[in-house]
Amino acid sequence: MSTQEIADKLVAFCREGKFNEAYSLYAQDAVSVEMPGMPNEVTQGLDDILEGFKQWGESIQETHGGSVGDPVVVGNHFAVAMTSDVTFKDGNRMNMEEICLYQVGDGKIKKVSYHYDTSAMC
Repeated sequence: MSTQEIADKLVAFCREGKFNEAYSLYAQDAVSVEMPGMPNEVTQGLDDILEGFKQWGESIQETHGGSVGDPVVVGNHFAVAMTSDVTFKDGNRMNMEEICLYQVGDGKIKKVSYHYDTSAMC
């Protein structure tokens, strides 16, 4: 698949809440990078990325909203703006905006990095 095709599929899956399908676009040796100092700052390998996503999902009590923007594709990279508004099981509510930057190689997502204001995590 081309970078554009992967970007379009990822966005469609995320908008439909089909996150397992979205992760099927990742390479087995993919790398996920969070902001410095955040939990799971660098996660290597699809199995560990999926475990991190599972832990994130299990920490959420209620989802109030969110959005997934249109992808911007340049070469073998694409960026997508995303928002999420959730209440965690500890009662804290977070409304976050982020830009997600993906790198594609051999028809799969090889690397993703998330960029957001870490003060939204407090």
